Amino acid sequence: MTATLIWILAVLVAIGLYLSWTAGRLDRLHARIDAARAALDAQLLRRASVAQELATSGVLDPAASIVLYEAAHAARQAEEEQREVAESELSQALRAVFADPPQVDALREAPGGEEAAHELAEAVRRVPMARRFHNDTVGAARRLREHRKVRWFRLAGHAPFPLAFEMDDESPAALVDRAT
Repeated sequence: MTATLIWILAVLVAIGLYLSWTAGRLDRLHARIDAARAALDAQLLRRASVAQELATSGVLDPAASIVLYEAAHAARQAEEEQREVAESELSQALRAVFADPPQVDALREAPGGEEAAHELAEAVRRVPMARRFHNDTVGAARRLREHRKVRWFRLAGHAPFPLAFEMDDESPAALVDRAT
C-alpha cells in the first residue's frame, strides 16, 4: 500500500513537473513574441519614417513625393486593426515610386540622395526579416497551444492567441539591387 502511494505520488510529481516545464516554455514563447513584435514595429516605423523623410526632401518628383508621403503617413498613423493593410500599401507605394532604375539613379545623384537611398534600402530589406522572425515565433507558440495538454490544463493562462503579421513586404527591386 505504501509503495503504491509512493509510486502514485512520484507519477503525479513527474506530471506536474512536465506541465510546469510546458507552461514555462509557452511563457518564454510569448515573451519572444512580444520582443519580436517590438522589433517588427521598430523596423516598420523606421521604414515609414525614412520614406516620409525622403518624400519631403524635395529629391523626388512631386507626384512620387505625394504618393510616398501619404502611404508612409498612413502606415505611421494606422490603428492596430488596419496596420497590415497600411504597411502593405506603403510597400506598394515604394515599389511604384522606385520601379524604374532611372528614378533610383536620379535619387542617388541628388545632394544627399546616396545616403537616403542606402538608408531606405536597408530599412526596406530589414522589414521582411523582422516579419519572418515574428511569424516563426508565432507559429511555434500556436503549435504548442494546439496540444491537448495545453488546452486541458489551461497552461496558456489568459494570454491572447498569437496572431501572425501578414503584409506585402516585397521590396522595390530597383532600389534594393542598386544598394548592394
